Amino acid sequence: QVQLVESGGGLVQAGDSLRLSCAASGRTFSRYTTGWFRQAPGKEREFVSAISWNGGSTLYADSVKGRFTISRDNAKNTVYLQMNSLKPEDTAVYYCAGSPLDGLYARAHVYDYWGQGTQVTVSS
Repeated sequence: QVQLVESGGGLVQAGDSLRLSCAASGRTFSRYTTGWFRQAPGKEREFVSAISWNGGSTLYADSVKGRFTISRDNAKNTVYLQMNSLKPEDTAVYYCAGSPLDGLYARAHVYDYWGQGTQVTVSS
């Protein structure tokens, strides 16, 4: 069993940066592909980024490419999402998710474990 807890969200202005963290419990997490998703009010949950279990491969949504960076520290059982040059359209609840499957996936149904989410609000 894996439990995920996100942190690092907050209220910032356009152009600012935030770093989200996803702390995991469970010794197998270091072998999990981990993804970040977000959901804005009235919208469907959308893929943001994913990282392979060893950090060697990453995947980004076009909307965040060049601004967001995903990374992980398996010794700390933590995955990070560095978000730079934030825009008001980045406002959403951000969720991290874990999948035991190898590879990188943008489809939410592939991920078995989800955190409770952390709110990111970007004002203009």
